[in-house]
Amino acid sequence: MSLTAATRRAFFVSFLAVSSTPALADLSPTDDQRQAAVEVVESLRYGHYADVELNDAWSQRAFDQFLDVLDSQRAYLVQRDINRFSDLQTHLDDAVEEGELERVYEFYNLYQQRVESRLEWLIDEIDAGLDYDYTSNERLAIERGDEPWSGNESALDTLWTKRLKNAALSLELSGQTTEAIEETLHDRYASQLSRIRQTNPEDVFGLFMAAVTSTTDPHTEYLSPRQGESFDIQMRLSLEGIGALLQTEGEYVKVSSLVPGGPADKSGLLQPADRIVGVGQGDEGEITNVVGMRLDEVVDLIRGPKGSTVRLDIVPAKAVDVTRSHVIEIVRDTVKLEDQAASSEVITVTRDDGEHRIGVIDIPTFYVDFDAWQAGEEDYRSTTRDVAKEIEKLKAAGVEGIVLDLRNNGGGALQEANSLIGLFIDRGPTVQVRDAQGRISLYGDTDSGSLYTGPLAVLVNRLSASASEIFAGAIQDYGRGLVLGSRTFGKGTVQTLNDLSHGQIKLTRAKFYRITGESTQHRGVYPDLLFPSLVDPDVIGESSLENALPWDTVRSVQYRQYGEPKRYLETLENLHEARIDQEPNFTYLERQASLIKQLREQQTSISLNREQRQREMDAQEGEQLSLENQRRQALGLDPLENWIDAREEESTQANQEEDGEPIDRAQIVESAEILLDYARLSQTEAA
Repeated sequence: MSLTAATRRAFFVSFLAVSSTPALADLSPTDDQRQAAVEVVESLRYGHYADVELNDAWSQRAFDQFLDVLDSQRAYLVQRDINRFSDLQTHLDDAVEEGELERVYEFYNLYQQRVESRLEWLIDEIDAGLDYDYTSNERLAIERGDEPWSGNESALDTLWTKRLKNAALSLELSGQTTEAIEETLHDRYASQLSRIRQTNPEDVFGLFMAAVTSTTDPHTEYLSPRQGESFDIQMRLSLEGIGALLQTEGEYVKVSSLVPGGPADKSGLLQPADRIVGVGQGDEGEITNVVGMRLDEVVDLIRGPKGSTVRLDIVPAKAVDVTRSHVIEIVRDTVKLEDQAASSEVITVTRDDGEHRIGVIDIPTFYVDFDAWQAGEEDYRSTTRDVAKEIEKLKAAGVEGIVLDLRNNGGGALQEANSLIGLFIDRGPTVQVRDAQGRISLYGDTDSGSLYTGPLAVLVNRLSASASEIFAGAIQDYGRGLVLGSRTFGKGTVQTLNDLSHGQIKLTRAKFYRITGESTQHRGVYPDLLFPSLVDPDVIGESSLENALPWDTVRSVQYRQYGEPKRYLETLENLHEARIDQEPNFTYLERQASLIKQLREQQTSISLNREQRQREMDAQEGEQLSLENQRRQALGLDPLENWIDAREEESTQANQEEDGEPIDRAQIVESAEILLDYARLSQTEAA
């Protein structure tokens, strides 16, 4: 029910167990894996929320998914390899139902041979000396997922020559010498070759099961015994590290989300969609290049004892060119419940008639101390209890309204979202849950009375997911307050974890629906007033995930309306637009989001001509620097000379607790302004 669950699929697709000795030339399935395959497909057929029918059409989908898992960029296999195993396109259903996986393993063995041969070819090319001419007009396509399979190895030689040339050019543009470039690339591909040769049958089974389960939806997945242990550690939040969930994207490791209250989240230096290209230990340890490295090995490098420092070489999400990386430092720590606790502050809004006070409550996640609760302790910690305390503080401070900040809140305990709604309404339904049989369970607040009845706003963004969406949707449906920010993640499904004879399966069993009958799945919650966002919904969010279950509706339930915020939206929008026209941070955010989208749409390939590549990089960074300096000029700050200075400035600001992140702060302040406008409009009409 949380955003961590929404992003864990990509982690386990690439999670290969590390073996200490090279595998045999031909890998084959074990009896445990055969039995587990049978149990997985039985779970899909009889336990999944969707109607899963195993037939030829399903086999084709599973086969295509397996190809994407193995060779998503069409860089190793050729068309005759696909043709050689074309029988799997219609017989995979039979294979998994009967546990006959030999043909699948034969296909993987062929794939591994192709990968090993290609890596050996690359190493030979590097060892022969790289003497490229960077004056041609060649370009390299960034995304090849929709390209047809190559007809022969010669065509792949051409592709990989371009790839190798691009890798060398990228390192040269970052300042490396020819000798250093050859050493870096040799080590990179030699490491990949060593890792691929360590593949064992469990690795292959995990990859194949990732293909099988992903035919149903992005959140259903098989967990090997080792993955199950890692999953349990993450759920307990006891792992010492930086508090970031990672996934693979091509050769790169990408940040999918940050654990609220974790070291990475607190530092402000790492953001979702940032790519990690290197990892170093301590203040001076050598940076290990992790491009092309297995995800589990990257995770192991980043993990470490509490109090130790890890250095990450990252390419920011908003950077178009991957050569523009920079190093950040994060001190490892253990995420504690108190680090995720709700907190509040009072913001002063100045108007012509004087100063007004608006309360803001930050809710990083929906948590509950289950152990203390089950033990019967009266003073156990929970989101609802902590928010209630903050509300009492704000009421005592005389605030005229309260903003609940759910940005980056990936969800958590459903019971807490349900009970939290109860602080703002006087009994009533909160969410509907529909199971695979079509049965609908209705959850609601049964306690009479409400703790806070004043003006209310909920601030969300694309990383607000699951329980956060249930809460925001209920507040919007009841007319209890305004929803501000950007469209939410769109995760409206429920998963359960079931044991198998070998490993576990996380299975999607139900869907959430708002009291209006609309699902939160896929579409998410649309704010009443929209804020610009640097998070690209095509990259992050349920709608960006393959085979995501669709949006749909069920019957609405009866509920009372507490207000009609929509009546004031046109006026609120006009007042909001007038303010942000004069707000440098909002203007910057809107223009930066537009620029990044434009650059990504334009750059479908990269130049292998040094001068052209440099011009393109300079032009892109020039546009970004211009936007940054326009913002700085409006704020009365000195302009920066280059984009690297802008990045360093950004990192410095992230560590200044008294100032906070400028854009982040601007959204909070503007939310307070909007809520004050709403409070005045509704009070005037009532009078």
